[in-house]
Amino acid sequence: MKSIVKLAAVALLLTQGAFGAAKAESFKIGVENGPHAEIAEIVKKQVAAKGIDLQIFEFSDYTRPNPAVNDGDLDANAFQHKPYLDQQIKDRGYKLTPVANIVVFPIGVYSQKVKSLKDLAPGAKVAIPNDPSNGGRALLLLQAQGLLKLKDGTGITPSVLDIAENPKKLKIVEVDAAQVPHYLPDVDAAVINTNYAIQGKLDPAKDAIAREDANSPYVNILVVRTADKDKPWVKALVEAYHSAEVKDYVLKKYPGIVVPGF
Repeated sequence: MKSIVKLAAVALLLTQGAFGAAKAESFKIGVENGPHAEIAEIVKKQVAAKGIDLQIFEFSDYTRPNPAVNDGDLDANAFQHKPYLDQQIKDRGYKLTPVANIVVFPIGVYSQKVKSLKDLAPGAKVAIPNDPSNGGRALLLLQAQGLLKLKDGTGITPSVLDIAENPKKLKIVEVDAAQVPHYLPDVDAAVINTNYAIQGKLDPAKDAIAREDANSPYVNILVVRTADKDKPWVKALVEAYHSAEVKDYVLKKYPGIVVPGF
């Protein structure tokens, strides 16, 4: 009987994992549907071996994951780049911290009416996201393509008010980032985030008539509450997101469309 008790005690210790409990600790992560959700499934399998039950919640609306983490409804999120998070913190006072770079989705220009940006007629309508970070990113891409010139010193979040030169007198139409693909038939061109382009059945590698290069400051990040940033489960998530399995998956599943950011 003593041997049986000892064996049971050893078995219990062996199943307790890195987080000190036989039962897996459960954490919730909010991700954007599409590539982020697929990557999270790989991460879920890896952290399970460390005693973490990662519950994945998918979103299609940029405005929801940050307040959900800040308010404790979620423990982490993966959907945004740092300029967007910085603006959210500035505007709303969220106590959130980025803990890892994940992937880059190079933003692109799409059109159903022209095959090249040089073919845009004077007064053409161009749709861009209406939030400060993604809108600024779109304007910087248009500037890089020679369509606009922005005021000096505007940084990475310029607005339409910062347009200094607009030779073709383009009409900039600002709409919610998730809705930009739906405006494509009604405008001459649209600057669309890659994740939304994919959701809109566009192929960024083939359909974009201009794209941001891979050296982008807009790498997507893993975000947690500031108070949690040094906790063991966060370290485990970071290690999983930076694993060879995740990198290989991204390179094989989305070649030239999604770029590893680590």
